[in-house]
Amino acid sequence: MRITRRHFLAGSAAGCALPMFGGVSFAQGADLNVFAHRVMQNVSLGAAGGDVTAAFTAATGSAVNWVTFETGPLHDRVFREASLGQSTVDVAFLLNTYATPRVTSLFEPLDAYLESDPIEDFDDIFPGLVEAVTFGGQLFAVPFRHASTGLHYNEAIFKEFGVEAPPKTIEEFIDIAKRCTGTRPDGTPAVGFILPGVAYPEVIAFARAWDADFITQDFKVVANSPAMVKALTAIKELYDAGAVPRNLVGMKAEDANTWMQTGRAAMAMSSMSRNGLYNDPEKSQTAGQIKTTYFPVAEELLGKYEVAPAKVEFWSMAIPKNSQNKDLAWQFIKSMSAKESTVAAALNGNGPIRNSTYDDPRIVEKLPYAAAERQVLAVSRVPLPAFDEAARAADYFKEEAEAALLGMKTPQQAMDDLVARVEPLLPAA
Repeated sequence: MRITRRHFLAGSAAGCALPMFGGVSFAQGADLNVFAHRVMQNVSLGAAGGDVTAAFTAATGSAVNWVTFETGPLHDRVFREASLGQSTVDVAFLLNTYATPRVTSLFEPLDAYLESDPIEDFDDIFPGLVEAVTFGGQLFAVPFRHASTGLHYNEAIFKEFGVEAPPKTIEEFIDIAKRCTGTRPDGTPAVGFILPGVAYPEVIAFARAWDADFITQDFKVVANSPAMVKALTAIKELYDAGAVPRNLVGMKAEDANTWMQTGRAAMAMSSMSRNGLYNDPEKSQTAGQIKTTYFPVAEELLGKYEVAPAKVEFWSMAIPKNSQNKDLAWQFIKSMSAKESTVAAALNGNGPIRNSTYDDPRIVEKLPYAAAERQVLAVSRVPLPAFDEAARAADYFKEEAEAALLGMKTPQQAMDDLVARVEPLLPAA
């Protein structure tokens, strides 16, 4: 755990006039405790876009106390505190996979706040993100940061293997992955595609080229659909051709990053923001060679989609029901969600949750993949709806996908077995 405290208005005299923010007065200098992953603090206090919390602090005179944890411990702490009679947590950042229907009872519905003191142009926030934190017709959190899947490709490897442009369809992608597998002119062995394992987020991200899902938003298991079976069959085809690493089942996200940074993979499928990591001259041997675009869709879906409806993961801001500063917490959420705040956070490296942010010339200049990311966000959706047994369902998916990859089962058989195992875990209709 790391705790930091920022006081924007130091030395405020006691007894000063109470500032007004959104029509509500607050005692100057009151603290607001924000529990988050460290990355949320970093993108809120970065140098490029400046201190995103400054507008809130200036308007309310309140210090923002950041209390940061890694993902798992953060949610454990927040849920434990939210279950008590009262909490030290005023605002909690939640990852979409942890925002299940069961835990919504611990957090304040935000519709009344949104109606009485609206967030600036709320409809500008990508609807797929808002939908994922709306339960029973009620909004329980406001999106702040997203990570959308894109295609990263090494232009130097493409040139060496005679590939002129990134793939426009998944069929072209598979062909290019095979063509770019081999030994590079400098002697470096390369694979055409680096996939960090076959856990459900990675397979679903790939399967979205066929518009496939594991579990739909209304909790139907559709993993044995023709679309998902096509995707798993394609991964096995690439594996058998040597176009992905032989130790694929043991790969992690960090491994995939290393393969891209060392020029050992022609293409990767991961968050578009990894473009900066792959092109960092201090950390990557391939700096300046990695381009980022959207992940391609299957030929049969051209016309319905321009780009694959990629997976998106995101963080949102919520208010525990036992928070001691609910009105102040809403002002923080409202300020952090404003258009200028979203741009500033994006300049600091945040994934912007507003459509209009991608029109800002500062973003267009900073993010070479901005137009592609905007296209993806217009059609993207989360890889799995949040529900109480989601972790167990994820384990079952990985087991069955590995069985198919290693030839222990056919892809169809593996996915049929997966459906049978997961259906009993789903919430009752």
